[in-house]
Amino acid sequence: MKIEGKFTMKAPIQKVWDFLLAPGTLASCIPGAEKMEPVDDKTWEGTVKQRVGPIGVKLNFTQTLTEVEEPKHIKAVGRGSALGGAGTFSQETVVDLSEIGGGEVEVAYSSNVSMVGRLATFGERIMRAKVNKVGAQFIENLQNKLKEELGQ
Repeated sequence: MKIEGKFTMKAPIQKVWDFLLAPGTLASCIPGAEKMEPVDDKTWEGTVKQRVGPIGVKLNFTQTLTEVEEPKHIKAVGRGSALGGAGTFSQETVVDLSEIGGGEVEVAYSSNVSMVGRLATFGERIMRAKVNKVGAQFIENLQNKLKEELGQ
């Protein structure tokens, strides 16, 4: 399943870059995040709890930055599993930052997500709707947190 989108943030590109990679930023913005801890400077382990249809799932995962071109490009690869044997997943995400003028930065992202097991039985339509909803909440949380940090 491919998920892509973009949004803008009003801040210098370096500030957005530093903000995105700061410890704790993602954990505080991901809906349902229970844990997001650094293993080293390029790897995080986390736990996220979500509901998909009538079923609640708790996902444990490891995320590793595989390409870092400061302050414009990040590629991350992750793998994880749902507790209780509901399935496993893998994902590859690319995030590109570009200055668009007016003091704004465009953040474009693209993720390829593969699921197996009971997670995959929900079907792409249901999973895509859930991922899009969580993604929209994440972006809103991220933008609000950056505004707070910048005092806007």
